Amino acid sequence: MSYCDYVLSKPKDDHHRIYHDFHYGTPIEDDNELFGRLILEINQAGLSWDIILKKQTNFSEAFDVYRIDKIANYQEDKVNELLQNPGIIRNKLKINAVIYNANQVLLIQKEFGSFKFWLDSHLGKSKEEWVKLFKKHFKFVGGEIVNEFLMSTGYLPGAHHPNCFRYKELNKQSAAAD
Repeated sequence: MSYCDYVLSKPKDDHHRIYHDFHYGTPIEDDNELFGRLILEINQAGLSWDIILKKQTNFSEAFDVYRIDKIANYQEDKVNELLQNPGIIRNKLKINAVIYNANQVLLIQKEFGSFKFWLDSHLGKSKEEWVKLFKKHFKFVGGEIVNEFLMSTGYLPGAHHPNCFRYKELNKQSAAAD
C-alpha cells in the first residue's frame, strides 16, 4: 500500500495512521460529527495535531459527543467544568468559541436543514472564499483551521497525495456517488 509521506514518517501503529486511514479526507454525513471535527480543528490552533488526536476521545466525552443542541446551551458552570478538565485543551477562548459556533450551526440548520447541506451549498468555493464565509459565521476560524476542517471532511482537495491508497479509495467513492 502506498501512503502519504506524512504518515510514512510515523510509527505503523500510530494514531496518525488510524486517522489517515479512516477519517482524514472522508466526507461526514452527520452534523454532530462535522461539528466535532470543527471543535478538534479549533482546539488544535497553536498546538500539534498529535496532542488533539491523543485527546479526541476526551473531547467527545467532555463535549457531549458533539451534540450541537447541548453545546449551544452550555452555561457558565459547564464552561468552568471544561476549564478544569485535563483531558481537553483548557482554553476559555476556544471553549467560548465552540459554544458560540454551536449556536451559529443551529441557525444554519434552521435555514438550510443541516450543517452539511449548508456546507454542500458552497461546494466549489476557493479556500479564500471558504475562509471569508466561515469568518462571517463563526469564531476562532482562521485560514489554517478552515482549510484543515474542509480538507479533513472532503470539501477541499489535498487531503491525500495522488499515489496514496486513500486518495484512490476516496476518488472511487466519489465517482460511485455521482
